[in-house]
Amino acid sequence: MTIELSDRVNAVPPSGIRRFFEIAEERDDVISLGVGEPDFSTPWAARDAAIASLEQGKTSYTANRGKRELREAIADYAADRFDLGYDPDEEIIVTAGASEAVDLAFRALVDPGDTVAIAQPSYISYEPGVVFAGGEVLPVPTREEDEFRLTVETLEAAGASEADLLVLCYPNNPTGAIMRESDLEPVAEFAREHDLTVLSDEIYAELTYEVDGSDTSSGGTHTSIATLPGMRERTVVFNGFSKAHAMTGLRLGYALAPADVVGAMNRIHQYTMLSAPTTAQYAALEALESCDDEVKKMVDQYDRRRRFVLSRFREIGMDVFEAKGAFYCFPEVPEGWTAEEFAEAILREQGVAVVPGDVFGDGGEGHLRVSYATGLEELREALGRIEAFLEERD
Repeated sequence: MTIELSDRVNAVPPSGIRRFFEIAEERDDVISLGVGEPDFSTPWAARDAAIASLEQGKTSYTANRGKRELREAIADYAADRFDLGYDPDEEIIVTAGASEAVDLAFRALVDPGDTVAIAQPSYISYEPGVVFAGGEVLPVPTREEDEFRLTVETLEAAGASEADLLVLCYPNNPTGAIMRESDLEPVAEFAREHDLTVLSDEIYAELTYEVDGSDTSSGGTHTSIATLPGMRERTVVFNGFSKAHAMTGLRLGYALAPADVVGAMNRIHQYTMLSAPTTAQYAALEALESCDDEVKKMVDQYDRRRRFVLSRFREIGMDVFEAKGAFYCFPEVPEGWTAEEFAEAILREQGVAVVPGDVFGDGGEGHLRVSYATGLEELREALGRIEAFLEERD
């Protein structure tokens, strides 16, 4: 007997990133620039808070929406840092990672047959999430000549005026692109004109390095589309603690949205996850209360690495987009190679793992996603190996 799988699952291929990690696992000298995970440890104060909560036996479920103290802290943080005002009782939900928040939003807002426009290249989980919810994906490819920003022209060309929802992620994974307030304003007008609900993934908001030509390595310059006129009531904002607070394994994220949307998301959440991990919530509360200095130090280090990686790629003769956010850069592969061919070749011959850009959707072909969330010494060695690979072919 063969158990029949659902059509929705069969419609989603395995992760394109996973194959490269399987190749990397075959050897022990690989430098991985492929994982979107900080190489820093969670700040000590947050770890101590998690340990203390365990020692005190605080291991029960929390409220479905998350501990109220944490929701209050998130509300204060969002207001202070990004001018986002949300009611902690009705408009914030704490989730098992930002990925769960995204999934909940898709399931709460997408009916079978609804069209979801996704700005691409983008995080690989958006498209499967739409499919699992029964929706139809409409890719909206962004272009390097537009600095991988979403524009009204690209939205119109893709037919997004007929979509029901729009998904965007800035600072962007995988390109490192950012959207300034002036860039977001016409997109917001497009959303209002065509009655689009916007899902805005802002997990890398703290990791914004340059805006309007000024260096801002300490962050604080990110603009959320939800702050623009007429957008709060039609936008769901996602964020979390994995990236800026180096808490990937603790699995804690959150969503900010109008009360009816959060209520719908919570209805699904309480039957599936029930509540986010309790220990992680205590860590996150402490992270928001006392770890700003550690976050700034990490962001400063990412910016230093960013500058190094961008300059080094140019030194070895590879064109690279001027990434200004997140912790990725997006170099072009040399002429004559596909992204997948080049990524596999440098992995097998030089032991450097990166991710082909086409894994992230339309607009990614011909590029590589290179994460600089690793130490400078490893980055120097990895770029040296790529340089040696190119020199062998001159």
